[in-house]
Amino acid sequence: MDMIEKQKIKTPHHPLVYLNGDFLPREHALLPITTQAFNYGTAVFEGIRGYKQSSNNEISIFRLDEHLKRFKQSASLLLIDKIPPHDELKEIILTLLSRNDAKKDCYIRPIAFKSNLLPNSGFGVKLSNVDSGLSINSLDMQAYVKQTGICCTISNWQRVADNSIPARAKITGSYVNSALAMESAQRSGYDDAIMLNNKGNVSEATTSNVFIIKNKTLITPPLSAHILEGITRDTVITLAKTHLKLNVEERDISPSELLTADESFLTGTGVEIALINQIDHHELSSSGDASYSRTIKNIYEKIVRGEISEFQHWLTPLY
Repeated sequence: MDMIEKQKIKTPHHPLVYLNGDFLPREHALLPITTQAFNYGTAVFEGIRGYKQSSNNEISIFRLDEHLKRFKQSASLLLIDKIPPHDELKEIILTLLSRNDAKKDCYIRPIAFKSNLLPNSGFGVKLSNVDSGLSINSLDMQAYVKQTGICCTISNWQRVADNSIPARAKITGSYVNSALAMESAQRSGYDDAIMLNNKGNVSEATTSNVFIIKNKTLITPPLSAHILEGITRDTVITLAKTHLKLNVEERDISPSELLTADESFLTGTGVEIALINQIDHHELSSSGDASYSRTIKNIYEKIVRGEISEFQHWLTPLY
């Protein structure tokens, strides 16, 4: 492929990134191959979305404060301490999007990482005496999960236990667990995989939280099921209680209960609300026009677009 052909290829990634205090063209934002995070998976990240608002077509970031709070909590578990204070970090993200002239629905990916061993620190896998770095990149992103509904399988890959790798932290190295489960599912013709924990109960899908609806009750695994404390998960629980008056239960879900649910869906910043039409051989009514799952999805899409005033405090305007 010659240079002219390369220039014709469009990428959703924005041209500028933030790296260790500077805004740089993304092709200049490079790290040494000896970077500790590259060698050992010692980095944490967040996935954050910005949406065009229905009222003015300008971008607002959804639940930015909550994402940044979780980001710093994740970093603290890996002793990553060189992260700007909350308001400064927030301003960096807004500045990055402004400099990139973000006009479309977008995705923001901050990564805090272990960079290099400090002087007089011996070689090896460690968290202490290792310097830290921070990068932030962004890209245009529309919905990428099938809006008509997806098919899932119960994975043979077990969700990593919280006492092995902290489930409440988005640690880069732990996502090999998700990659293995997703690869196996997709090679078998499914869109995603639902993993069980070490007690044999439902934990998470590969990058999202799991909900089922049974007998007009919304049920999702508890935090003790080795799940990420999802921000979209919290959003759904809140709106289910306030807008739909649904009973909400956070409790263990067995595989047999999952396979006898009336409806099911996944939640996450990336997948948003992904309706599940089928889990293995069991068909669900999640994507029907009158389903609770569809109603929740519709309300969520209005919230992120600024169409429900009650939730305006979850939106941070870019301009």
